[in-house]
Amino acid sequence: MFEAQSGRATRAGGPTVVALTEPTAAAAQPPPPTSARTAPPSAEPSAQASPQVPPHASPPEPAPEPPMVPAQGSRGPAAAAEGILRRQALRESAARTYARSLPIVPVRARGLTIEGADGRRYLDCLSGAGTLALGHNHPVVLEAIRGVLDSGAPLHVLDVATPVKDAFTTELFANLPAGLAADARVQFCGPAGTDAVEAALKLVRAATGRTGLLAFTGAYHGMTSGAMDASGGATDVRVTRLPYPQDHRCPFGVGGPEGARIAARWTETLLDDPKSGVPLPSGMIVEPVQGEGGVHPAPDGWLRRMREITAARGIPLIADEVQTGVGRTGAFWGVDHAGVVPDVMVLSKAIGGSLPLAVIVYRAELDVWAPGAHAGTFRGNQLAMAAGTATLAYVRCNGLAERAAVLGERMLTALRGLAAEQPCVGDVRGRGLMIGLELVDPETGATAPGLAAAVRQECLDRGLIVELGGRDSSVVRLLPPLTLTDEQATAVLDRLADALPAAARRPL
Repeated sequence: MFEAQSGRATRAGGPTVVALTEPTAAAAQPPPPTSARTAPPSAEPSAQASPQVPPHASPPEPAPEPPMVPAQGSRGPAAAAEGILRRQALRESAARTYARSLPIVPVRARGLTIEGADGRRYLDCLSGAGTLALGHNHPVVLEAIRGVLDSGAPLHVLDVATPVKDAFTTELFANLPAGLAADARVQFCGPAGTDAVEAALKLVRAATGRTGLLAFTGAYHGMTSGAMDASGGATDVRVTRLPYPQDHRCPFGVGGPEGARIAARWTETLLDDPKSGVPLPSGMIVEPVQGEGGVHPAPDGWLRRMREITAARGIPLIADEVQTGVGRTGAFWGVDHAGVVPDVMVLSKAIGGSLPLAVIVYRAELDVWAPGAHAGTFRGNQLAMAAGTATLAYVRCNGLAERAAVLGERMLTALRGLAAEQPCVGDVRGRGLMIGLELVDPETGATAPGLAAAVRQECLDRGLIVELGGRDSSVVRLLPPLTLTDEQATAVLDRLADALPAAARRPL
């Protein structure tokens, strides 16, 4: 297995420097986890980390590699990769997405790094759209999967109880907000987050006897029919849209705490006004940070107000934690920042440790549906449950959420400094290791999707994988693994800093 790439990008005039706010120093090995599911030790050499950072939970990252260059010599591997990409374009659906912006053929991966069939290595700040909390092929995840495979346990058992499932549920409940874990039920759904969203909507409708739903502008909850109805791109409006507060493009033109206050007031008035045309809904679904919507963190006070408004009116609050969960935002769950305990939590992506798994966790009083009211053939994915147990325990025992908060704030600070020098960066925002840069036309302030696409390509040319989101796909998004080291973070920032002016020079 190759080692993770951590060298800096270079320009013709020398290395790009985008420093984090604190110098790095040799980090001590973290103590072994105290959980009964103790992670196996790593055989890799120690890494660099800042002295004020909580113990780093990842297996220490290897030493830096030489700068990435295309494979030399025979064109055999490169030609083979080109053939695979050509056949993909001929055979796969026009609906494919990432394959269009990432014309690479991954053959190996570890941690932050992917190696393509042509020999190039890339720093992966997409992380399976946030799925890979521990990065690619983390040793504790691989060990957990091997353990199930070597045990002879069944891999597919629908929703039958197994020791693997019991271990996953126990670890999951140990990490839930205390106010929910004490009186919770869990439903295993189909393999994707959108399946869990569908289950959550069905649950609250069954529990309340109502059909309407409150959702937010800019939301993204998946690609199935019901989940799309609740998302910001829906065209057939069967869901009441509420304003989601944000600073850069506040719907009320004020931003900040005042914009959030007005948004909350709008919601409250809509529900209480008998002439609003909005009957009492079955639930409200909200993302603690809108990811696909452009990396908009919900203000803590506003989210607490949504909890108060829904609780006072008997409206179940659904927190979509598919992308924000398991330490991504600098707390174990996105709602933890505001101290909010929702009635339903929708969980997927990182909880499966890189394998397909989706669940909803909800208050026992909502558990009124009949047997078979919601199911899914692959809701008994034993490998995903084992990988998920290892991931949840590792994040918890090694303080990776706290690490994400510290490192994420340093990266945001560095990026805001970069934005001051780049007029095409209209806003830098995020929480933890969920970061976005909105690109704009410097003359008008309008979104700049063409420039954002150029930045994504320039990043790829420099060995950095990023993705786009937000209005008009004008937000460059960073979702690195929670095991990111300070040195790797600097490498990511350097390559992005190099890509921005290069993209600005390209004809659009």
